[in-house]
Amino acid sequence: MMQQWDLARLQYEPMGEADIDQVLALEESVYPHPWSRANFIDSLASGYQAWLLRDPAGELLGYFLVMAIVDEAHLLNVAVAANRQGQGLGRLLLNQACACARGLGMESMLLEVRPTNTRALAIYQRYGFIQIGRRKAYYPAANQQREDAIVMRFVL
Repeated sequence: MMQQWDLARLQYEPMGEADIDQVLALEESVYPHPWSRANFIDSLASGYQAWLLRDPAGELLGYFLVMAIVDEAHLLNVAVAANRQGQGLGRLLLNQACACARGLGMESMLLEVRPTNTRALAIYQRYGFIQIGRRKAYYPAANQQREDAIVMRFVL
């Protein structure tokens, strides 16, 4: 059942180094091959757009990181807490990521997604992202294997 969120009470805030423990815990709970602490620290140090979504009580609901390159934004990472998935928060985070990219003057948003991540693929397709390519052996996978990435783009 889709929860009705009071959007005015949800809080978007910039991610800082003090948030990394919470972000890492969420990341590790939802991804089989999560980013490392160093990935998040490096992203913040590089000045990437990194935003958190919290409920009114301060619970971390999700986050995203966006890198801007010339006129194209790259959605590096987006996640919703496991116990909050299926409640429309992924779409809210995509809305915010796209608004952030538009604010930086970007013309499109690029992302990679695992072909096996059917839930995320469906969200991106419903949002309007279209597949523009495939990166062979892009992601680490189980048993020392690699998994392709589907490359998708959304015109802002």
